[in-house]
Amino acid sequence: MENNQKIKYAVIGCGHIGKRHAEMIVRNPESELVALVDVKDRSQLGLENFEVPFFNDIDTMLASGLEIDVVNICSPNGFHSEHALKSLAAKKHIVVEKPMALTKNDAEKVIFKALNMHRHLFAVMQNRYSPPSVWIKEMIESGKLGNIYMMQLNCYWNRDDRYYKPDSWHGKKDLDGGTLFTQFSHFIDIMYWLFGDIDNIQAKFNDFNHANLTDFEDSGFVSFDFVEGGMGCINYSTSVWNQNLESSMTIIAEKGSVKIGGQYMNEVEYCHIKDYEMPELAPTNPGNDYGAYKGSAQNHHYVIENVVDVLKGRAPITTNALEGLKVVDIIERIYKEKKVDQK
Repeated sequence: MENNQKIKYAVIGCGHIGKRHAEMIVRNPESELVALVDVKDRSQLGLENFEVPFFNDIDTMLASGLEIDVVNICSPNGFHSEHALKSLAAKKHIVVEKPMALTKNDAEKVIFKALNMHRHLFAVMQNRYSPPSVWIKEMIESGKLGNIYMMQLNCYWNRDDRYYKPDSWHGKKDLDGGTLFTQFSHFIDIMYWLFGDIDNIQAKFNDFNHANLTDFEDSGFVSFDFVEGGMGCINYSTSVWNQNLESSMTIIAEKGSVKIGGQYMNEVEYCHIKDYEMPELAPTNPGNDYGAYKGSAQNHHYVIENVVDVLKGRAPITTNALEGLKVVDIIERIYKEKKVDQK
């Protein structure tokens, strides 16, 4: 693609994340938003700022004859693989929100199709761009921490009836997938990005106060070993009262200890490392504001910038398809341990 050409995008799914994608596309000087897709009527979606053709289904959009380079898939989780496969069959590049699919098998189908069609597949894991994530990645890869002994990931958020509404896909097993897929896959991605794959998984789950809201657990303890050495655990819940508490990662290593905390792992709260002085990091972008809720850090502009750079031959993909697949694989293997207690 020529450097002076604008890359043309269609966005499927016009909820909070879809509108965020559309906004970042419009803001990027090398990008152009050319279509929006959602099953709801346009008048219900608050799309006044986006004067582009609107479609109620992906098939009509793909058959419209519009010139589209990239399809950004921001539909409910359960539709990600279906929408990706249709878009790839139409020879479009793909940006797919987390998770890439709800099963490893479906994620593999998407990757195979992308390879077959010679199209790029971008898995959105924007938390990798936050300054604490970039910093801790460098600390681990440089060996400054030495061998990793233990890692603890804590994700304690609030999701109640303000979020799980009867007319929403949230909470429905076939469309949502579960708490680890929808709420906490970004943090599992960071864990995999830093420490690699896991095995020897043991898990305990509970549904404390979501039995009338969701088809799955709201809380869990998960322990495992890292394939590359060391052990770890994930403790998570969406049963926190009223508002989010934290998303944090504590690392105990040979040469020091680190804790990254805040509501969405956006602050270095503790750093004590041999022969090392902590630098001042750039501020982290605020979290997505979903009314009563906060989500992951707002770094979607980096995602769009990476799409532009890749398609214009200036950079590699930041989060490649195999990494997106591994996050789905890890969550699927955790859920295979599932025995839910309901009190």
